[in-house]
Order: sequence, then structure tokens, then C-alpha cells
Amino acid sequence: MFSKILIANRGEIACRVIKTARRLGIRSVAVYSAADATARHVRLADEAVLIGPAEARESYLVAERILEAAQKTGAQAVHPGYGFLSENDAFAEACAQAGIAFIGPPASAIRAMGSKSAAKSLMEKAGVPLVPGYHGDKQDAAFLEKEAGRIGYPVLIKASAGGGGKGMRIVDKAADFAAALASCKREAASSFGDDKVLIEKYLVRPRHIEIQVFGDTQGHCVYLFERDCSVQRRHQKVLEEAPAPGMPAERRAAMGKAAVEAAKAVGYVGAGTVEFIAEQDGKFYFMEMNTRLQVEHPVTEMITGLDLVEWQLRVAAGEPLPLAQEQLAIRGHALEARIYAEDPDKGFLPSTGRLIHLSPPAESLNVRIDTGVEEGDEITPHYDPMIAKLIVWDVDRERALSRMLQSLAQYRVVGVSSNVDFLSRLVACPAFANADLDTGLIEREKAFLFPEGVEAPAEVFLVAALAELLREEAAARTAAAGDRDPHSPWHLRDGWRLNARYRRPLLFRFGEAEKTVAVGYARGGYELTLDGIATAARGERTGNSTLRIELGGMRLPATVIAAGEKRHVFLHGRAWQLVCVDPLYHAGEGVGESGGLAAPMPGKVIALIAQPGSEVEQGAPLLILEAMKMEHTIAAPAKGTLKAFRFGVGDSVSEGAELVDFEPEKA
Repeated sequence: MFSKILIANRGEIACRVIKTARRLGIRSVAVYSAADATARHVRLADEAVLIGPAEARESYLVAERILEAAQKTGAQAVHPGYGFLSENDAFAEACAQAGIAFIGPPASAIRAMGSKSAAKSLMEKAGVPLVPGYHGDKQDAAFLEKEAGRIGYPVLIKASAGGGGKGMRIVDKAADFAAALASCKREAASSFGDDKVLIEKYLVRPRHIEIQVFGDTQGHCVYLFERDCSVQRRHQKVLEEAPAPGMPAERRAAMGKAAVEAAKAVGYVGAGTVEFIAEQDGKFYFMEMNTRLQVEHPVTEMITGLDLVEWQLRVAAGEPLPLAQEQLAIRGHALEARIYAEDPDKGFLPSTGRLIHLSPPAESLNVRIDTGVEEGDEITPHYDPMIAKLIVWDVDRERALSRMLQSLAQYRVVGVSSNVDFLSRLVACPAFANADLDTGLIEREKAFLFPEGVEAPAEVFLVAALAELLREEAAARTAAAGDRDPHSPWHLRDGWRLNARYRRPLLFRFGEAEKTVAVGYARGGYELTLDGIATAARGERTGNSTLRIELGGMRLPATVIAAGEKRHVFLHGRAWQLVCVDPLYHAGEGVGESGGLAAPMPGKVIALIAQPGSEVEQGAPLLILEAMKMEHTIAAPAKGTLKAFRFGVGDSVSEGAELVDFEPEKA
């Protein structure tokens, strides 16, 4: 076994590998960019080496610097994690040439499966069923459009070297093909350094099933059952589970056998995933093979009781697989939810900023948190905006769903937008709860998942008001303790007035709605009046912004985090963001309407679509912004004239920056 390994990655996967290495007594070396100097994986590792500036292409994607770090620190092996260089055959070869073990498959296997086109050709020869499509090398745009017509719309354009949902576009009609192809090729070149694509028939209501395989250097290969990864948005997985609901034992064995044969065909070693697209009737087709550990590997670990990173290390060190196929079994059900810094209500736009408050549910035998950040860390625009993976296990799917809902209700994130509430709705969605799964579930259940006109209940405003009063009480006590006369009546916050009853208003805003809570002072507490209804209220702060509250004789726990004028109220398993309005503050008068369009997040301009001076229709694409490895099209908000662009291709822009001068057509 190795005594020291280098982890050529960052974030939660680097922390995950360090955890197993530490348990096995293996020293770990982290690499980091300038943006990750204080990152959690750097803090956890035994050693850490700076490899370049924030841009991944100048740090985590530079193989030479990673190998230099390995040689400099005496690391015997490199674990690539997933993403970055994990499926780069040249990097695997370079490790071998440097005498450093690559904790992954041989370069030849990566090469064989790294190209979706080549992999499909290989599977076709092996008799594995394929989705109808074009997987060849010819990349002329007119030819590809002709092939799409032959296959029949809708079609799916996919980056041949892609993964993680990047470089993929669904095209419903021929008129949209050219623009979708250009966008797909740009994203593929940016993410993978290769703009080659393939075209496939887009299946209606398919399920995404993947099989975890493992091979060793002695020629043994097993499958560790399946995961259902059907719940996706923008072709990126949101929720994963194992085993797949409704999977008959015969089909599981057939898919497992096909996956093992695919792995053996390329002499596979280490952890890999064979992905299939399956129709509702159970027919399945080979899609691709990921020659690395997957983001969703924890659900497989939870149902098998195995540590797949330990298996990777043992196999890379030349040991045989720890177990044979007949020794593997499924126990219970596991789900994984990816907690992202993003705003689901704004098209899942990434969110950046400092994690002012981060409180996940407590870990146990049933609940696991894999994360690369802690409270106080920053989500930057340079990398994937994942905060954590929340994994739960229980004896069956129904209980696992309940445990996931409970755990999501306990997750607290302040400082960036997050998808926690969205995930709670997703898990509670009847279609998901009843295992009516397909890759279009989120779009199909849009009305349930994105409810309109949501109003905050009265309790939320009352809790926010009481939290404000308790905060003032605590500040007064602190001030009194440092005063010469700590018992002075001027330190009291009891609302006393001579010959009068004092009432004060507290104004809060939720969305566009404003509510005033009238505060009256009573013995041992307050009287809070909202919408003409008075409620007796009292409470105490119990630490970490958690409150023990009594409203109208009902006791309930809540958490309220103050961040500037915002008040984040966590109550009954939901998060509500209010604004505490200062009545003495007035916005400036006479501010004219802006004629520009602002960047919704920090990013880089990668394409200018419209021509300056041209008239455009509402919804017409103006420019394309790239952020966190994804493309975002900035469209015209109304019919009008694009007067000028304020940035050029390649320019970096900050959130809120005005991108264009736009003049709406006058009514």
C-alpha cells in the first residue's frame, strides 16, 4: 500500500479522498490554486502545494505542475478525483512515465472510452444496444444537420469528450439546429478542449441508469449494482438513488453483465461507471462510460457498506478486488441530494459569496455529508458551485425519503442562494415519491416545483420581529455589562413610558409585499400585532442564532440569521428571506430607468450574437456569458434596438455589470 498520495483535485472529492487516506494511515498532499489558498481540502491535507492562479486551465488542468508537486513531495501515487484531469489519458501516461501510480484505469482504457463516439463503436461491435444516432468523425455543420434530419427530431447534440451535463443540447426542430450546434461546440471546447460532437435520437421519458463497475490488475471485474440518476436539470444530476426503484433482479443482472463485459473489453482497472439510457418498458441502451469515480458514488457505498476510495487505492497498489461478485449484496436504500449555491427561481443561476452561516444536519449512520466548504468559506465564480452532497440511508425507499426530507429541513445556508428548498419540494413531489421517474421530471412537474405567488405565513413575520427584539435585548445587556453603572434603568429594553403605553412598528418585506408588526411591551415578553391580530410572544436565544420561541402559547424552534438588512428565517423546515426595512431610509428621487442589461452573475463574455444598431425582437439572444463552466444567454427583455455592447469577447464581468446599451421600442 502507498504511504503518501497526491490528490489532483479540489473541493468535496479531495476532502473525501483525504478522509479514507487518513483512516488507512496514508499521508495526503493537496494541490491548490490561488483562489483555494484557504480551502477546506488544503486545511485537511498533511501537505499542500500551490500550482497556479485561480483559472482551472492555469492550475488544476496543468498536468506538469501536478506531477512536479508529486515528485517534490515524494507522493507515490496520484488520485485524480473526478473532473479536471481524471479522464485525461495523456495525464495517466505522464504519471506512469514519471514512475507515479495513477489511481485510475490505464491510459488505453481512458482513450477507448473517453470518446463517446469511439466507445459507442466499441459497444456496437460487442453487441450492446445503442440509441440511433451518428457517432462518426465527420464534423461539418451541414453534414451533421443532415444526419439530424435522418435520425428524426427531437435530437440530442452531445460533446464527444463530454460529461457532467456540459456540451449537450436538445434540438426540437431543424430551424434551431445550427445555433444549438455552435453553442454546444463552444462549451465542449471550453470544458474539454475538444469540440467534436455526436448526434443521437432524443428519447421521450427515458430513465438514466448507471452501473458501478470495478476491475483489478488480475483480470477480475465486478459490478456493484445500479444507481438511478434520472432527476436532472440541464442534463446535470440533481438527485441520485440506489438501487433503482422498480428494477427487477433479471434486468439488474443483465445490465450488470453488459457493464462488466464493456469494462473487460478495454482491460479496465479501478472504479468506473457504465451509463445506460432506459425506456419505461425496461429496454436499455449504452450511453457512455465514465472512467473515474462518480460524484454519486456515496449511494453505492451506503447500500453495499463498502469504501470505494479504499478499493481504488488497493487496486492501484496491485492488490486484487476485496470481494467477488457473489459476495456483494444490496442492503436498504440510499439517496443523494446535491446542495448547490444557485437560485432555482432564476433558472438555477449560480450564486457566489461568503457562507455567512452554514449548518448542515448532524451526521449519523443514516446521514452523511460530503463537503469541501465550511462556514466562512467563499463560493467563487471559478469552479463548480457545489456546497455539499447530502446522503441518507434507510431500510427501504419510503423511509429514506422521509429521512431526506427531515435532513433537508435541518440544512441552513446563508450568504448565497441555495437549492435546499427546491430539493425539499422535489423529494416531496408525488411523481418522485411514487418513483414515476424520467429525465424530464423537473420540467414535467414545473407547477409543483416552482409554485407562483408564494406568501410567507404570519408566523414568519412574527418570528422575525421577535428575533429582532431579542437581538436588541442581548446588545443592551452587553452594553450594560461594560458600563460603570450596569444597573442603570437606561439599559432596560422594556418599553417603559411615563403615563403612556409605548408601541413601535417593525417593517418587513417579503418579495414585493410589506408587513408591519406592531410591538407592544408586556411583562416577561411582548405583544405582537399583525394584520389586526395580537399575539403574546416571548423567547430566548440559545446560541448559533437558534431561538426558543413561544407565540400565543405555542412553543416552536426557529433560526434567524441577520445579514445586513436581510433576515433569514428558518421555520418548520423552510427558509424565508425577509428584508428588515429601516423607516428612516429613503431611496434617492429621480433615478431614471437603465437602458442596459446587467450580468446575473460574475462570468466571461464568450460570444456577441446581435449586431450593434440592429432592431431585435423580445427574447432574441444578444450575447453569451460563461460562468462556472456553463453558458448563459442574455436575451432582449423587449422589442427594441441594441445600441452597443459594453464588453468584448473574452472580457470578465462582475455581477450586476451593465453588459449592453439597449433601447426598448416606445409604445
